[in-house]
Amino acid sequence: MHNKSFRIALPLVLSACTASALAAETVDLRMSWWGGNGRHQVTLKALEAFHQQYPDINVKAEYTGWDGHTSRLTTQLAGGTEPDVMQTNWNWLTLFSKDGSGFYDLNQVKTEIGLENFTASDLQPVTVKGKLNGIPVAMTARIFYFNDQTWEKAGLSFPKNWDELMTAGKTFESKLGKQYYPVAPESLGVLALLNSYMVQKYNLPAIDEKAKKFSYSDAQWVEFFQLYKDLVSNHVIPDMKYYASFGKGNMYEMKPWIEGEWGGVYMWNTAVTKYSDNLKPPAKLVLGDYPMLPGATDAGLFMKPSMMLSIGKTSKNPQAAAKLINFLLNSKEGVTLLGLERGVPLSKSAVATLTAAGVINDKDPSVAGIKQALALPKQLSVSPYLEDPQLVQEFDSALQSIDYGKKTVAEAATDFKRQSERILKRAMR
Repeated sequence: MHNKSFRIALPLVLSACTASALAAETVDLRMSWWGGNGRHQVTLKALEAFHQQYPDINVKAEYTGWDGHTSRLTTQLAGGTEPDVMQTNWNWLTLFSKDGSGFYDLNQVKTEIGLENFTASDLQPVTVKGKLNGIPVAMTARIFYFNDQTWEKAGLSFPKNWDELMTAGKTFESKLGKQYYPVAPESLGVLALLNSYMVQKYNLPAIDEKAKKFSYSDAQWVEFFQLYKDLVSNHVIPDMKYYASFGKGNMYEMKPWIEGEWGGVYMWNTAVTKYSDNLKPPAKLVLGDYPMLPGATDAGLFMKPSMMLSIGKTSKNPQAAAKLINFLLNSKEGVTLLGLERGVPLSKSAVATLTAAGVINDKDPSVAGIKQALALPKQLSVSPYLEDPQLVQEFDSALQSIDYGKKTVAEAATDFKRQSERILKRAMR
């Protein structure tokens, strides 16, 4: 009697223990990212699909726009409360992980994360002192996209070189009106554009990381800022005063962009969809040629990992976090759901999946853009310190001092050199 009862009860006990064990093994993860509504929606769908495949792993989504995202993460990292999985920016490695210990070393979970889908050259830019701080989602580059309708109204073909770009501004002004500009880069775009010209002319990177200083001479800094002044004076780009009149916000949501008054952007290829989607039909964005100086051996292109997925160094479940990253970047289901929302993927399996589905094709402006960028001559590396927030802020101040007539170009160049070298010295300590 007792033995029979024990035999009957034992499976029930084991079943209860198994259920209890499964409940105890449920993992809760947090994932954060920035982006627009399109990125939010596809990522949420992918997280839902991940949970269906891994019902024992719950993922809480924490997503925002770009503004304020860095400061929020800074606070979290300082307090050890960062999410398990984070969409991270390449230049954040210089801010949060100079010795490689700011994020979890993904070499420790290479099997779970599907590291075989990436080449050594893919992973080199995101490896700090031998520690893999993130998986690069895609490469991105700042290139030119033009509003086909606006340029047609101006009676111009898209510029093929620097001279044609410089002369287009006056044609826009005379034919279309003072509110029309050939291209409207935001301040970081201006910085990248000026840097591109200087690299092409002098074959010299702005920042020498080995020497931990800027490479430009006093005269070259003056030339750097004079080029900005010339672009503004020739009505090629708006000045900072004009941008300020529209308040803060995303350029692609501003009326001049939607109405086609700003005839193009110098923008990351991975961001082009946000800009094209907000144009008033039938206008569309078309990839332009990249301007090159005669004899230039390097385009001076600002090309980098568009973003990474990293694991927080305080994560209690790095293996589960790695499975999530693997699902999003390498699995057929995750890759299909995310599409090109974060750019043309680097993952070998993702490329195979999206190419077979016809998603990766040259008709897509983002795909065409990165193909153009990869085909341009490149010898020098871009330093992530060029995107240092304090350095960018100092650059903004220099442009404003010129635009508001507070400083001459030479004075702004001198002051920027002095202040930026202090910033760089502190940042690279």
